[in-house]
Amino acid sequence: MDSILQPWPWYVSGPLITSVMVFLIYFGKTFGMSSNLRTFCSIGGAGKYADFFRFDWKAQRWNLTVVLGAIIGGFIAVTFLSDGSAIDLNPQTITDLKELGFENAGETLLPGEIYDWSNALSLKGLLILIVAGFLVGFGTRYAGGCTSGHAITGLSNLQLPSLIAVIGFFIGGLIMTHLLLPLIF
Repeated sequence: MDSILQPWPWYVSGPLITSVMVFLIYFGKTFGMSSNLRTFCSIGGAGKYADFFRFDWKAQRWNLTVVLGAIIGGFIAVTFLSDGSAIDLNPQTITDLKELGFENAGETLLPGEIYDWSNALSLKGLLILIVAGFLVGFGTRYAGGCTSGHAITGLSNLQLPSLIAVIGFFIGGLIMTHLLLPLIF
């Protein structure tokens, strides 16, 4: 039982992800979470306002099932399969985050400095969430997919645009970590 409560090593989780990808490729499907946002917008009637959302969303029901499975799986993992231990972060990362004002770095999945209601509903918190949400949405649409879509599906299909997008994600992450995050916090 202890092995299921601990993070799984790459040689377990990697083949599991690979088996999912082989399964999807066999059935002619591609995986990506951000495409579900387009589907949700289409279901909500966004096709009345933009051609991008006019498509047969019912053909994407299987992908909505993946979202439902991710939500249920995440709930089960956090609620029943977590032992409450701290996240295994590098000690230097914890020190750096504490210098930025994150008091409990690595102790929770969602740092209170961002996700507590009192912080999220402050002017700074609202600006961070709105601007971040816009940038993620714009970036996902501009790149033709999100990190999971490009890094898992695109790279497994040997797509050059996905490789370029993933390199861009890493460069963006480095810029955020080393330049922007210290300015925000």
